[in-house]
Order: sequence, then structure tokens, then C-alpha cells
Amino acid sequence: MKKQSIASFEEAERYLNETPRFTTKNTMEDTRAFLHRLGDPDRRLRIIHVAGTNGKGSVCAYLRSVLEAAGYRVSVFTSPHLVDIRERFVTDGKMVSREDFLRAFLHIYHMLDWEALDRGTGAYHPTFFEYLFFMAMVLFPEQSPDYCILETGLGGRLDATNAVWGKELAVITHISLDHVEYLGDTVEKIAGEKAGILCAGAPLLYWDTCPETDRVLEQRAAELGIPAWSVSKSDYRFLSFTNKSIDFSVRTRYYNNISLTLHTIAAYQMENAALAVRAAELLDGGQAVTPEQIRRGIRDAFWAGRMEEVLPEVYVDGAHNEDGIRAFLETVEADQVQGNRTLLFGVVQDKDYVRMTEELAGSGLFHRIAVAQMHTGRAAAPEKLGELLAGYPGCEYCVYENVSKAFRELLGSRGPGERLYIAGSLYLAGEIKEMLENDKF
Repeated sequence: MKKQSIASFEEAERYLNETPRFTTKNTMEDTRAFLHRLGDPDRRLRIIHVAGTNGKGSVCAYLRSVLEAAGYRVSVFTSPHLVDIRERFVTDGKMVSREDFLRAFLHIYHMLDWEALDRGTGAYHPTFFEYLFFMAMVLFPEQSPDYCILETGLGGRLDATNAVWGKELAVITHISLDHVEYLGDTVEKIAGEKAGILCAGAPLLYWDTCPETDRVLEQRAAELGIPAWSVSKSDYRFLSFTNKSIDFSVRTRYYNNISLTLHTIAAYQMENAALAVRAAELLDGGQAVTPEQIRRGIRDAFWAGRMEEVLPEVYVDGAHNEDGIRAFLETVEADQVQGNRTLLFGVVQDKDYVRMTEELAGSGLFHRIAVAQMHTGRAAAPEKLGELLAGYPGCEYCVYENVSKAFRELLGSRGPGERLYIAGSLYLAGEIKEMLENDKF
């Protein structure tokens, strides 16, 4: 591997995209050692660490919004991005500039042992995600945030974000079977990997998924001597749908029940918002936020690509695994739409796309389902998806050679009152968002 001359944001992004995303080559010791070489920037941050299978990004978004409503400065590192890689680095609600992105990239780049890398002697080089994490550790201390929220990329125990020295709070969202080739083939094993983010001195807040996962999390918390609190469906109550918003109430730790409004039709976001509210309450001895700040933060929160209305009656949702699809279907079933529903579906091949396709087609909620070839090399072939859909004669289906053509034709053929949903992969959500931002539809 030879050192290149990189002088622009575009060149830096290209280099990163050519770096492997999944590898077992680097150990946690390697990651911690490089973080130490950076000057232990994590020690200057009050870190809230978020792991889980579904809802991580949404919890980060709601928690950030609540804390900002309370006057705190918050930096957030999330993944993946939908359109712009800089979406992963946010402070005060704003993405990092291209100039600062390049500067942080080069800071890491020039620290690598290029002579050893050129010789191929096994010198350390960060993976795609590790590199971005290190960039966050360069950028965020410069912003002097009151809190830094880190979302894990994959798992928890061996995730690059777990290399940080200490944490204020660990949050674990809904757990289900996903990435089984990396994390284990039971929810208990996956919970064990998520529990790897726990550390002494940082309380645990977790979503009450099921007794099997709860036992794993509670046991690990007990071993570390840290308090553990859970949030469950009994902690919030749906009130009504109003103008494509959800009115609901959350049972809080200090303020009893608080009535809140979510500007989304996604019913599953009540779970994520409830978890974020409780997380905010656990900071600064319960003095971090007031009820009004909670209301304002939840009301103003936004998380792109999660049941987002991108055009009138066109919704993009990042449901990308079985549990995500079930939550998506619950929302669709309750959407109160008067006309037909059409779905544009795409999925990556390392997900259980057979089960996901069957659940969508078997739901009976969609007048037609379209499948299309996504740009990513990880995409499941739309022809395979079409073969699965053919087993449901009550559901009209069509296969497209690319997402752009599918989107344009589905938009143009909508009947009166027809609602178009796009779901199945964050890659698909990103393609649609990019088309809309660049007026390519």
C-alpha cells in the first residue's frame, strides 16, 4: 500500500470508500493504541454510548434534540450515512464542513506508518469505520461539546467506538437477530456482544426486548456494579394520530407522565423517543432536562430516512431487517390512507431477504410491490425477489433494472390518494434521497 497525495474532500472520500468495511484484522488493542497515539481525545469528552439492533440512530437523534433543547452542545457520531458521508459527524445539528473533514482525514492519514505499509509488513491501517471514528475523535474535542453521543457500527464489544476510555451512560436499544455471521445466532449471544459496551462507572439503560436478552444485560451490569434501568412498552401510551403526527405520553423517572408529539407517522418511534427521554433524565443527576425541554426536543427532532415524507404521500423508511420490516408494517397498517399503497422494495443479500419479502407480500397491505436493482454490490438480485413475489398472486409485482427508473414510473402511475412507500434497505433510502436532492427523478 503506497501513500497517495490527497488534497481534496473528494479524494479523501474516494480513499475511504476503497477501504474495507468489514475485517477481523484489527484488534481492539490496535484501536485503543491508535486512539492513545491521537492523544486520548476521548478523555476530554462526556460520552453517551448507544448500541442495539434497531433504533440506534433514532435514539441518538431524539436524545440529541432533547439535550439541545435544554441548552447543551452535543456532538454525534452515527452510521451509516444516506447521501453525504459528512452526515456521520454532527455538532449543534450541523454536519462537519468539507474543509474540516479533509483536515481530520489528513491528520489520521499522516500518522500511519507508510514505510511499513508499503513493505506489506502488517502495519496498522484502520478499517473504513475505524478511520471515521478516529476522525470524530479529532473533530469533536475541538467543538467542546457538553456531551458526545457515539453510535456503534456493528455489535458493541469489538466495535471501534468501544475503544473509548470512559462513558457517562450506555444505552442499548431493541435487540434482534441481525448480522448473525458476526454477532451470533441467538438473541442471547447478540445481547452479549451489545453488553460489551458496558463499563464501570457508567449506568445502563436498555430496551426491555425479552427475558433472554434482559438477563444477559442485567447480569453484565451486576458484574460491573453499575445500575441498570429498563424501558418497555408499558412506559409509553399512544394517544392519537393528528396531521401526520403522533400524540403520545411517556412515563418519566422524575415528572410522571408527559404528553409529547412526534412529527412522523412511524409508530415505532414512540419506543425510541421513550428511550431517549429516559436517557436524558439519567444525566446530571436528573437535573439535565425539564418537561418543557423534553416536549420541545421530541417535537423538533428529525431523523432522515425513517418514515420520512420526502414528497407528498411518498415515504422513505430505513427498515432493513426482519424486526425493522415488522415495525414498518405496523406503521403502514395504521396509516389511515384512503387510497392504494405501493411499495418499492430493495434489500441486501446478507439479510434474510426471503423472510422479509414474504412478510411484505403476505401482509396484504400493498396493491403492488416493485423491486429494483440498487447500486451496491451487496444487493439481492431483483429477479430473485420477483420470484418470491410471484408466489403471492393477490399482490401485483414488477421488476426494474434500476431504482431511478422504478421511482419515476411509480410516481407517474400513482392513482388518486395512492401512497408510495420505499423500504428494505438504507442503501435504497440513500439512493432515493440523493435523487431528490439532485432533482434526478
